Amino acid sequence: MNKIINTEKAPAAIGPYSQAVEANGTLYVSGQIPFVPETMAVISEDIREQTKQSLENVKAILEAAGYSLSDVVKAGVFIKDMNDFTAINEIYNEYLGEVKPARACVEVARLPRDVKVEIEVIAVK
Repeated sequence: MNKIINTEKAPAAIGPYSQAVEANGTLYVSGQIPFVPETMAVISEDIREQTKQSLENVKAILEAAGYSLSDVVKAGVFIKDMNDFTAINEIYNEYLGEVKPARACVEVARLPRDVKVEIEVIAVK
């Protein structure tokens, strides 16, 4: 049976989806954009701050489900501009550098609310 995960410590879904779904000991965290949960506003235009906020949102959802960043096995990073790749990696490494999950990073034409980065993860206990 699937378990829907929802926490006020991460931004509310802005569409018809869940923050995360747990199925058979695996947690699937929806893509997180750099919204501040309390205001549902983009943290700033700075790519490093946007990456940090996206990862803080991921972390909050993981923790609400009883997981941690060390349980992450796969990440998907969607970025508006591949020129931001190095800056994003610097912040990403602070959060997941020890874990080194499998990852895809792709440049996309557009992200929700015109943010610069969106991050999704899969975690396994």
